Amino acid sequence: MNLFKRAWWRLRGHLGKTVMLIGLFFVICTLVLSGFLIQSAAARAAESAKSSVGVVATMQLDLNAYLAAGKGSGGDDGQPGMIGADADLRRGLVDKICESSVLAGCNYTKDGVAAPTDQVELHQPVPSPSGQDTTAVDFFKADGVRHLNSVKDFRNGDSKIVSGSGITPDSKSDMVVIEERVAKDNHLEVGDKVKLNANIQHPDGRLGTKETDFVVVGIYKNSTADPGTYVPPMQAPSNQIYVTPDGATRLDGKELSADGGTIQSATFTLRNPDDLGRLKEDAESAGADLNIFPLSVNDRQYKTLVGPINKTADFASLTVWLVAVAGTVILALITASNMRERRKEMGILLSLGEKKRKLLCQHLVEVVACAVLAIGFAAAGSQFIAQGVGDQLLSGQVSSARDSTADQGPGQDLTDPTGGANKEDTPEVEPIDTIDIKLGAGDIGAVGATGLGIAALATIVPGIRVLRLNPRDILTKGD
Repeated sequence: MNLFKRAWWRLRGHLGKTVMLIGLFFVICTLVLSGFLIQSAAARAAESAKSSVGVVATMQLDLNAYLAAGKGSGGDDGQPGMIGADADLRRGLVDKICESSVLAGCNYTKDGVAAPTDQVELHQPVPSPSGQDTTAVDFFKADGVRHLNSVKDFRNGDSKIVSGSGITPDSKSDMVVIEERVAKDNHLEVGDKVKLNANIQHPDGRLGTKETDFVVVGIYKNSTADPGTYVPPMQAPSNQIYVTPDGATRLDGKELSADGGTIQSATFTLRNPDDLGRLKEDAESAGADLNIFPLSVNDRQYKTLVGPINKTADFASLTVWLVAVAGTVILALITASNMRERRKEMGILLSLGEKKRKLLCQHLVEVVACAVLAIGFAAAGSQFIAQGVGDQLLSGQVSSARDSTADQGPGQDLTDPTGGANKEDTPEVEPIDTIDIKLGAGDIGAVGATGLGIAALATIVPGIRVLRLNPRDILTKGD
């Protein structure tokens, strides 16, 4: 008799057991498919985060590597052990690296100060206390920036240009942007030529000044009001001026080289974290010595974004494995029990000449038929179940991540190789808190393969043990 007919009669004649088997497979396939869907959604979200945020790589001087390389004896005064000009990270070199195709953006800054002159005085609404020496703080804070819009105060709206334009990568080294209170105090307008004092350190340690020419290209307004009490001029927002990195180099009293001025560090935003190797190749091609100026990756933003959803995916992956293993064991026990109940049927069929492998195939067809029906039912409802489960799991992970961040407080980010120096270039981001579940043919194929694999293992393993016996032993021996 055809084994498929026998399988059909068996399934139809024992509807209770058939429904129970389909139900068990439905639960297993639903949980497995939900796990696959959550994993797929998390992978899509992580891939999207790579392109939307990227990873920040920082380039700056590694002093230990510089000294270990036998350099450091080329100081301006010729004394051994002094840091020479080869320790300067040049703006021209960084501009070449910024042309790399793997970058979504780049930035660099240089901190500096400028001493006031008779033409440009500090804004001090409250004079310094009588008898207090303020010589060390009577400066403008002069930040050399590549692009003014990348500065945190301008990015979040605390400062905005009210006249003229800001600093851009094309700005010249003599351009300066000043705050409107300083402009009013000194009767300055856009286009005026001004002089600022550069601070020069002589070889013998003496400090001096040098008048340096600039042109006012922009006037901005900072929303912070003047304090009611005295504060050091350098700490007052009104005394913050912006120049180019080359301009900040001039305010150090240094001459610009063919590669431009010096910068403290540069940040490069990668389109994809996997492109770091390509960026290093481009940097070496541009002439950078990556032993002295290494590229350190800070993927804090990316980890913040995808941390909770990756943990959700890991939990889903663990669930898939646990359900698959537990389902195989449970189904194997059920199949073994059914085979024991059908010992007489198998013994008679074997005594009539039926082959053992056909009997095993009949059992396999019965289980696979139940599995196929269950997979179809699971495919119809798993997307909604996975969406609900995924939302709940992700919500818990996001809440846990936020609580952990709150407990840590605003301490230093140990993943930032700059120690926080470039924090303005990496704005805070919120973790991904939504998961978009989509059912695809690949997911159905994966759960189908898993379900059929479970069915095969759960049938073949106990079936081989039972069918080792001959027909006489099956019919005469008890369980």
